[in-house]
Amino acid sequence: MMGNITEEDIAKDLRYLQLLSRSFPTIAEASTEIINLEAILNLPKGTEHFLSDIHGEYEAFQHVLKNASGAVKRKVNEIFGDTLTKAEKKELCTLIYYPEEKLRLLKEQEQDLDAWYLLTLTRLVRVCQNVSSKYTRSKVRKSLPREFSYIIQELLHESTIDPNKHAYISVILSTIISTRRADDFIIAMCNLIQRLTIDLLHIVGDIYDRGPGAHLIMDLLCDYHNFDIQWGNHDVLWMGAAAGNDACIANVVRMCMRYANLLTLEDGYGINLLPLATFAMETYADDPCTVFAPKMDFCSEGEHSEKTLRLMAQMHKAITIIQLKLEAAIIDRRPDFGMNDRKLLHCIDYERGVFIHNGKEYELEDTYFPTIDPENPYQLTEEEQILVQKLHASFVNSEKLQKHMRCLYTYGGMYTVCNSNLLFHASVPMNEDATFKHVRIGEKEYWGQKLLQKTDQLMRTAYFDEEGEKKAFARDYMWYMWCGPDAPSYDKDKMTTFEKYFVVDKSLMKEVKGYYYTLRNRADVCDTILQEFGVEPGPHSHIINGHVPVKTLRGEQPIKADGKLIVIDGGFSKAYQPATGIAGYTLVYHSHGLQLVQHEPFQTRQRAIEEGKDIKSTTFLVEYTSQRMMVRDTDKGRKLATVISDLRKLLVAYRTGLIKEKE
Repeated sequence: MMGNITEEDIAKDLRYLQLLSRSFPTIAEASTEIINLEAILNLPKGTEHFLSDIHGEYEAFQHVLKNASGAVKRKVNEIFGDTLTKAEKKELCTLIYYPEEKLRLLKEQEQDLDAWYLLTLTRLVRVCQNVSSKYTRSKVRKSLPREFSYIIQELLHESTIDPNKHAYISVILSTIISTRRADDFIIAMCNLIQRLTIDLLHIVGDIYDRGPGAHLIMDLLCDYHNFDIQWGNHDVLWMGAAAGNDACIANVVRMCMRYANLLTLEDGYGINLLPLATFAMETYADDPCTVFAPKMDFCSEGEHSEKTLRLMAQMHKAITIIQLKLEAAIIDRRPDFGMNDRKLLHCIDYERGVFIHNGKEYELEDTYFPTIDPENPYQLTEEEQILVQKLHASFVNSEKLQKHMRCLYTYGGMYTVCNSNLLFHASVPMNEDATFKHVRIGEKEYWGQKLLQKTDQLMRTAYFDEEGEKKAFARDYMWYMWCGPDAPSYDKDKMTTFEKYFVVDKSLMKEVKGYYYTLRNRADVCDTILQEFGVEPGPHSHIINGHVPVKTLRGEQPIKADGKLIVIDGGFSKAYQPATGIAGYTLVYHSHGLQLVQHEPFQTRQRAIEEGKDIKSTTFLVEYTSQRMMVRDTDKGRKLATVISDLRKLLVAYRTGLIKEKE
């Protein structure tokens, strides 16, 4: 017998082992796979990269992805040390980040281009050897561009130090140059370095809204080699819009108008905004729409003309009124959502122009409501109904939007557990006494992990199921997930959209966070949550959140509960940076430990290429392991160990004749 494997073990798993034998039909093949998997278990753990709350900031996101939160720069410093000047290392890093653009600039400056090519190729090979060293040759081979696969493999696994191979390597490099393939080869090597530096990318929610490049971020992600997404409430809003929820559609359009973001809707997804523009210009022709002027604090100067800004303000007001009416319709047909207090249009005294709330009168910022019938304030006008239908058709028929939403569903979910880290965007609703809040959905109550699983399932039903009451409820629930008080993707008592736009007294704008946001500062509560999701609490177990920006200007810290919880929303979006004082956090989890990286605002892609202006980042050590983490210490390693155990059983079955080898 092999180890402690008995014939009883084999008999119990015989049917499964017979299936396994189809993939490994001989002792030799099963043995080879065991050797291969055992070797993989003893490789260093791959690097995980965590980002959150990107909010459409494509250029900053792309740069952080390219430099792997400073990991590429650290690698270059480790490899070359003092053998290269600071300027040379900066130039090499910029080339790795933006190979096509940087090559064009450098070729204009270099006097002896062939010598520069040879030197650069040699340096890139060294960097590539370093970043590929923690992977199997098979995994690296699968990452290689097909046209250069053989050549790169030879360069990665041979050394110029070996006198027998020095001439061989030199000829490969010189021939790449003489055949005028150096540019293409450099680009391929730089892209390979970027790919191998990060093994797994985690996006902890909120790709969409505010910034103009969410569609570009999704283009990049959908082609990324290995990633997962934990849906944020802004992602859920777009998913609801793509599923045909009209209130979600109105919210999406409103957010784009609020932040002067026509690019994502029109250029990104081909959403036809002409009907809205026409309706808004006619309806609010004489209305200054001052309250609805787009937020311009973070837009480029001169990006929009005064005429365009005026039109966006009109469109902004038009879609906001429509949104409030559409939301009221959901609230009426879903009384179990408990959101009747969010119907506020009937609280306006339209003759006197005041808002009456809890018996108190409040002055209004805006009193011009030409599309609201005071006797029936939630009724859409005929023109508004037609407009809603056109927007609905534009969203559900946008091929690119639907492609991106399918990507979100395929690679996303409400939460994930990876290598003892529990990732979710916002909250697990809790009571004041630190017990999990019971949330009624339909006829049942859900809490803790089951609540996140149920809401995940509802969102898939809303998108994929056939039409019927089940899908209709799920589609409405997607709007609740955007702004509902017990939604784990939101978890505040209300979303004060109406008050923010219309009421002068801003005390009514206050949104009270759920108890989770306070309780998560306690280590014992974090342990309870980890256990609820099947994670054994320990020194290397963490909860990782986004959603609520960490206001460093006020002294807030991203690391909470004695290091058990990390909030990595630090203001990636320009809209948040005045409050946070920084431009976001990212988290890097490699074989030596866990590092939190704090970023300063990204300048521009052009300055990064021309001047080597990298994002200025500060790295904080969250956790360091004196003994390097190997693949065997990861979730993947545990799965591989199970496969190895099964293969060992198969070997015993072959050798005892319980299963016959196949030719």
